[in-house]
Parts: sequence; C-alpha cells; structure tokens
Amino acid sequence: MAFASTTSAHPLAHYRAEFPIFERQIYLNSCSLGALSTRSRRQVGRFLELWESRGAAAWYDVWWEALAELRQGYAQVVGANPGEIALHASISTATAVLSGALDYAARPKVVTTALDFPTVAYQWLAKQPSGVEVEVVESPDGITVPLDTLERAIDRRTALVATSHVYFTSGAIQDVRAVADLAHAKGALCFIDAYQSVGQVPVNVHATGVDFLCAGGLKWLLGGPGTVFLYVREDLIRQLTPTVTGWFAHQRQFDFDPRGIVWHDDARRFEQGTPALAAVYAQLGGLEVIREIGVPRIREIVRELTEDLITRALGAGLHPKVAADPSQRSAIVMIPDDNPAGSVRRLADASIVADARPGHVRLSPFFYNLSDDHAAAIEVLRA
Repeated sequence: MAFASTTSAHPLAHYRAEFPIFERQIYLNSCSLGALSTRSRRQVGRFLELWESRGAAAWYDVWWEALAELRQGYAQVVGANPGEIALHASISTATAVLSGALDYAARPKVVTTALDFPTVAYQWLAKQPSGVEVEVVESPDGITVPLDTLERAIDRRTALVATSHVYFTSGAIQDVRAVADLAHAKGALCFIDAYQSVGQVPVNVHATGVDFLCAGGLKWLLGGPGTVFLYVREDLIRQLTPTVTGWFAHQRQFDFDPRGIVWHDDARRFEQGTPALAAVYAQLGGLEVIREIGVPRIREIVRELTEDLITRALGAGLHPKVAADPSQRSAIVMIPDDNPAGSVRRLADASIVADARPGHVRLSPFFYNLSDDHAAAIEVLRA
C-alpha cells in the first residue's frame, strides 16, 4: 500500500516518490534518521562499483575528489568556506578533537545546558579530572533556556559555551547569534551542535558569528550514519593544535613519517582517520536533494507541516511540548505520553514510524511528509 495522497499535497510533495519507504509505511522519524532516497542508494551503488572494479586505486583520484566534494557540499549548506570544514564519523569524534585542542589553563570552565544532547557535555565532563569545570544551565520549562540565565553562567573563567541550535529535547530553536555574542562578550568561544537543525533550518555560520559548529548526515541532511562535519572559523584554525588526531590531519600524510606532524593549514588539521566512503557517497546523494530544493524552501514547507501536526494534536486533546512562539519551533514535536514505548509500538503496528523519548512520543515531519501522515498518527495516539 502506498501512503501518498493528493488531498494534502504541498509544493514539495512530489519528492515523496524519491523515498521508497513511503510505499510501505508512513515515516515520521526524520529526527532519528532521514529517509533513504533513491539518489543516496545510487551513489552508494557507484561506490561499490568503484570498489569492485578498481579497488584501492580509486583512492588517488575518484575517492579523494569525493571527500573534497563533500567538504564543499557541507560548506555550501552552512555558508562556510570549504577550508573551514573537517570531516568526521560522528559528533563524538569531532568534539573529541575540538575539546583536546582548547587551552583551559586560564579559562577552565565550559558552559552547556540541560537540554543539549549529552554528547556535548560528555567530552568536557571526561576532562574534569584534569581540572576542566562543566556548568550545566537548567531550563525552567524543559523547552528553552532563557538567554539571561545563560549569560549569568558565562564569566571570565569560561573557555567555551557549548550548546545547541535546536534542542533535541523540545525542538525549540535557540538564537545562536545571541549565544555567540554572550560568549564573545566575556572572551569565551562558542560551539554549536547543529545536528538537529542543519537541513531543516537555515544556518549561516559567518552570519551567526559562532566559532565552531557540528552537524551531519544522519538526520535532516539525508545522508545516514557515518558522516558529520566540524566547522572551525577560519581565523582560529592555525591558533589551535589538536591533541587528538589521525593521519588525515597531516599535510603530507603519504610521506608516512612517524617523526613529526605537519598540520594542514585549513580545517583538515582537525580530521582523524580514513573516512567511511560508503557513508560519504550516501551523503553526497542526500546533499544533492537538499541543495536542489534549498534549505529556506524546506524550512517554509516544514513550518507549515509542523503547525499542522501541532494543531491536529491539540484538536485530539493531546498537549505537545513545543516552544510558545511558532517562529522558534522546528520539525521536532514532542507529545507527552505515559507509555511512549508502547505508543510507538502501536504506531508501528499501524505502519507508522515514530520514536520514543523519556515521557514523550517524538514525531518529526520533513518535506516528504503530508498532512494525511499527521492525521493517521494522531488517530493512533488519540486511541
């Protein structure tokens, strides 16, 4: 059974045909994993053909060019220069390199919030035995963290403010320009975890003034697991020396010289080991779709879908936990539930894919969803 509908179509609805999962079920879980496109499948097939026909010889031209293409693609989607982009396998590896490159001698404190994904805090909590202090700013409502509360936590001992563009716990969009300004006013740097935003919410790293930013393919960039990027502001690159590294950070890596490291002059100095090329190719396919539509257009459609979902939930007597201001809402809709795992199983029985988080069912529509998808999901949750 195909779940496509003409009764609730929007201007991007025709892209639904490029995501075969909708031939079998309703997919409302893009915040956990973006749906697989036919373009990503073709790109992975291209990688497998090269592996089969050329083996390691493909490294020296085609695969090397694919890495450069991916850096350029990520840079384009966040308004960066390709030389400001380092490739990584996960946010954990990217933040490990970043956290190891900072100097905490005069500024031992890192400020984060209770609403951020724990990976953000873990890198610096692990450094507490070496004198790094982590201050976790609480949220009064579980949805946002007021800027004045964050400001009070930042002082002259703060090395870094590390927080999210979109909170995974509520879908609320944080004003990262304001966060960067608060950090810089006290001489601190600013790191933004944008995994929940890039691809569904427009991001321009130069306009926001952030120093570092991470995002990747798993969710809204439609690339699947295994590829992320670390943006490092150009004028900071040569000021920082990694202490967690790998051979891709070496400017002359094919010299295979164990006696010293000659760092890249650009953000590649923050890379580690050999990238997973199947994931790289899957991400190239996803980025093709995202760039073709454009994130501003995606944001326009997704805002309409999100408001439709929230309205339907309220009409069914449910109480979604979202930002009060619609302009601060992303496509992450948290619906309180006493038994979220059970409700997600009931949705699955109805061929609807969603996710459970503590105390909530999480629905996350994207441009390939339709209003009818929301109607079906809310009917199950109401029942």
